[in-house]
Amino acid sequence: MKKILLLVNTLFLMLSLGCATKDYVRQQIDPLVDRISKIEAMDCCNKAEAAARRAEAAAERSENAAMKCGKAFELQQEK
Repeated sequence: MKKILLLVNTLFLMLSLGCATKDYVRQQIDPLVDRISKIEAMDCCNKAEAAARRAEAAAERSENAAMKCGKAFELQQEK
């Protein structure tokens, strides 16, 4: 008898608790999705800016190297 009563109580508790609805979950998740999207966009912009700075620095270094190479070639031609 105790087993049956325990089983009935357990089933009653399981059925009475219920599950979260899709709308409730969506309502809870939407603000988080917005925040994460903003953070990802900022991160993406920061990475793009850093890549642009590195590209500009590399271009400047290559221009300096080309100038040095040209000067060295001129000096060699003068000799």
